[in-house]
Amino acid sequence: LERRYEKACEFCKKHKTRIHYVIYGILITAYLASVIAACSLNFQRALPLFIITVLAIFFVCWDFLIAKYEDRIAAFFSPGGRYLEKQWFWLKWMLCAALTVTIICWLIFDTAKQGARQLISAGGLVLCVLLMFIFSKYPNRVAWRPVFSGIGMQFILGLLILRTKVGFDVFNWLGIQIQTFLEYSDTGAKFVFGEKYMDHFFAFKVLPIVVFFSTVMSMLYHIGFMQWLVGKVGWIMHIFMGTTPVESLVAAGNIFVGQTESPLLVRPYLPYITRSELHAVMTAGFSTIAGSVLGAYISFGVSASHLLTASVMSAPASLATSKLFWPETEKPTLTLRSDLQMAKGESKNLLEAASQGASTSILLVANIAVNLISFLALLAFLDSALSWVGNLFNYPQLNFENICAYVFMPFSFMMGVDWEDSFIVGGLLGYKTFFNEFVAYERLSKLIHNREKGGSMYINGVKQYMTVRSEVIATYALCGFANFGSLGLVIGSLTSMAPSKKKEIAGGAFRAMIAGTVACFMTACVAGMLTVPGREIPCHILLGNAFNSTDFPANSTELVECCQQLFT
Repeated sequence: LERRYEKACEFCKKHKTRIHYVIYGILITAYLASVIAACSLNFQRALPLFIITVLAIFFVCWDFLIAKYEDRIAAFFSPGGRYLEKQWFWLKWMLCAALTVTIICWLIFDTAKQGARQLISAGGLVLCVLLMFIFSKYPNRVAWRPVFSGIGMQFILGLLILRTKVGFDVFNWLGIQIQTFLEYSDTGAKFVFGEKYMDHFFAFKVLPIVVFFSTVMSMLYHIGFMQWLVGKVGWIMHIFMGTTPVESLVAAGNIFVGQTESPLLVRPYLPYITRSELHAVMTAGFSTIAGSVLGAYISFGVSASHLLTASVMSAPASLATSKLFWPETEKPTLTLRSDLQMAKGESKNLLEAASQGASTSILLVANIAVNLISFLALLAFLDSALSWVGNLFNYPQLNFENICAYVFMPFSFMMGVDWEDSFIVGGLLGYKTFFNEFVAYERLSKLIHNREKGGSMYINGVKQYMTVRSEVIATYALCGFANFGSLGLVIGSLTSMAPSKKKEIAGGAFRAMIAGTVACFMTACVAGMLTVPGREIPCHILLGNAFNSTDFPANSTELVECCQQLFT
């Protein structure tokens, strides 16, 4: 038996590759048979599975062709590339002229259809670019390709997601799936904290979501899916925007992970990057949020689809603002994507990866909890002190939110927020900048819940909620880590990864935070240009108010839409 066992082991070792191919072939065949069976039973029900399968087959074939025939494909397209290089001077101006005319025509027709509010957001976008150019580190060295292509990518993504039915439905579906997926964390929370865990909503409902999401991300990182996805998104930005591979990969990574985790993807190359590249790495971290906290904001009641859209749109915006605020003046060392190898996970197997993800989240959860306790306590003290000072001058309403509202009010109006709501959004931007986005989103969620309840808009002269349009723009503007708390975090984490760059990191971090803030503002401006005004009050509230009124309700578009929806 021992001899036969040894022979079997030798046979397996000798034909290891073929055995793997056979096993993979059987598994793939079984999977495809399951997909065909599911589609034949009920295609509508199996549509998501069918789409995922088609996309997986496409990308597997794409990776295989690129790996095997990359040189031949490059040689095939090289004559066209040389021709474009020769004619680029004229083509560049023709494309710019065509793009300008298209945007002007679109704005004219869209303004005629939707109203003039979109023009304020368009003006805000132009003003953001102008301000960044004026205060640029080297205004005469700005390369405009990353700037305009970044804004163009942002606009195209926004157009596909916010204005096309397919794009909106896809992201809405993704948002619903993520919400459903995050609800599975309730099982663990209920087991650990008991049946009444919802009584302590933030501690026992929101924070377990961060733990669950961190575990899942660690598992995806272990199997290589996250590296593959980040690589694909980074490659798209590298091709279209002309940014270096390091900048593009970090910006792509920040869509999914946090500002301290994404530089780990390119950790070996950080000591060799230029100052402009380092500034871009930091800006990308400040202008986006991590997937782990995204789940927490969704649990507050903030729109999942808008948060997802904001995360995706802010990635090209971060590179655009970074290259405008700190242009490249040195020669980058790494210019070819083939030179770059992403770091892999350290875990041995999937269970270890899951355990490491959960353990890693302990520090993040503790950090969120203690920061919120300290910040909210500090805010209460500040409000009390400012109220006391204001009382000396017969203005007891003075508080931190009012001061921030006056400071940030012009910016919120510039993004397209209604004038009546710009004071409230200005206060939210102040909370996000001086404290963190957790505090701001918690305040925003209260405003959203107040609107959904359909109560009085003003109580004692104080506005209780905003319009849907203002809520949407605020959601995009707050979707980033650009705050003073994150400033120290970024300096500390990047210095530990690249000690030789300590001076450059400390010198450029504040500028990167400003660039990250402006990137969020630009995303909010694009959202303001493309957002179509929706129903302000949910149908069940609107119909309830109409049926309970003593007079017969006056017809309105919202009422008719609600009746049609109910009938359907």
